[in-house]
Amino acid sequence: MAVDGFELAYDRVGSGPAVVLLHGWPGDRTDYRDLVPLLAGCEVVVPDLRGFGHSDKHVADPVEQYGGAAQARSVAELVTSLGIERAVVVGYDIGSRVAQALARSRPDLVSALVISPPLPGAGTRVFGPGPMREFWYQQFHQLPLSEQLIDGNPDAVRAYLRHFWEHWSGPRFTVTEEHLDHLVSVYGPPGAFTASVQWYRSGSLSTSAAQSGAVPAPGDRLATPAAVLWPEHDPLFPREWSDRIGEFFSRARLRFVDGAGHYAPLEYPAVIAEEVRGFLPASLRLAEAAHDDADSRS
Repeated sequence: MAVDGFELAYDRVGSGPAVVLLHGWPGDRTDYRDLVPLLAGCEVVVPDLRGFGHSDKHVADPVEQYGGAAQARSVAELVTSLGIERAVVVGYDIGSRVAQALARSRPDLVSALVISPPLPGAGTRVFGPGPMREFWYQQFHQLPLSEQLIDGNPDAVRAYLRHFWEHWSGPRFTVTEEHLDHLVSVYGPPGAFTASVQWYRSGSLSTSAAQSGAVPAPGDRLATPAAVLWPEHDPLFPREWSDRIGEFFSRARLRFVDGAGHYAPLEYPAVIAEEVRGFLPASLRLAEAAHDDADSRS
């Protein structure tokens, strides 16, 4: 069902407690290809967000149609249209921001969050010389020049996206040519790159979040149970920025992930799966433990 004129493409596999996986930029729902098999015993739903992958890419007001609230509306409608009452929601990069927006706007749909940066709390640290050197692309995406140089040009798309997949990842991850082939197939057609950067044109910038990130009153903190996974080698979000999570979440637990970079579902899928299982009903966790124990003896 379309929301604001946007329909989401999605994958749906398995049965059991629901888990929804939200991707980042510059990716799509295939970012979760290594995680989905680790969530046996769950109903797993993996959408392409508005403007990404095979979901609708409309020319629309970015502020109204591509920001966190708009993306969350589409995810909420997808979840309810599938008959899902509550789900563990996983997100990284843009997907983390959308997951948080969904938990704020529709707490009835979200039983728990498993998220990695961005998280609120960076504050004015985002304006330091180091962070500003990293966040240049967010301002570049505001310019028509970014469309003129990249949109509809598969070679330019490949070179541009390769930079981020290589620069943001940890030392143990290497993006494959096959994955780049796929990314070019979804970001390379005319209009596709431009649609993907509408998120940034909506005002969903790290600097904008820092400027508007007033600390909520204790009673207004996000109350959804959350596991916050913070990698060691993400150049965008240094670990010291994790020090204020308690000011914005009332039930969040922080876990550092050593050796990993920005691309959570491809760099540490087993860690995410472990945290998701921690939010599942105890009966399912016991069944999974018995299954894993039987596998280890076979």
